[in-house]
Amino acid sequence: MEVNVLNIKGEDTGRKVTLNESIFGIEPNDHAIYLDVKQYLAAQRQGTAKAKERSEMSGSTRKLGRQKGGGGARRGDINSPVLVGGARVFGPKPRNYSFKLNKKVKALARRSALSYKVQEGAFVVVEDFNFEAPKTKEFLKIAENLKISDKKMLMVLPEANKNVYLSARNLQNAKLAIASDVNTYGILNAGVMVVTENALGQIESVLNLSLIHI
Repeated sequence: MEVNVLNIKGEDTGRKVTLNESIFGIEPNDHAIYLDVKQYLAAQRQGTAKAKERSEMSGSTRKLGRQKGGGGARRGDINSPVLVGGARVFGPKPRNYSFKLNKKVKALARRSALSYKVQEGAFVVVEDFNFEAPKTKEFLKIAENLKISDKKMLMVLPEANKNVYLSARNLQNAKLAIASDVNTYGILNAGVMVVTENALGQIESVLNLSLIHI
């Protein structure tokens, strides 16, 4: 599968890159994607919700009625959960929502998400570029030249680039990622994925390594 390489003016450079079929051309596995996105979102949760339970409530511990023979449910004191205004039972406690997911499943999910993007025609390869200084206008111009200014964009770079990062930081529809840090949620959350040539090579090498271990 071949894709044209564009420059930042949106023009065809005449070069083409061949996408690895085992990464960008597989039959997407929706369940692997679901699990990976679920894990990502679970890890984002703060998990700080806390409700006071019976032992933490302020209230008298005087026994309200006899233990047996009253005809109703047992209630030890005014904090009993069976009473209106009583304590809460099994309320939320601070906890960690993250869970483990096998590396092979995560790699399959990323390959599936990339395959979806290629199938949708939402995968653009551009030649490597750099900004001399942070300029949001310059970044917007690239999006306009590529005809994707109205879409949510994920731009993947081979390494951290401060000038490009600062140029895109203030844009709501633009997200930057390093090739080694690309995740399934980021790929699916973007309307269009823009990848530089060197970043594409890095993505393929990372996911090829995971294929070797499978």
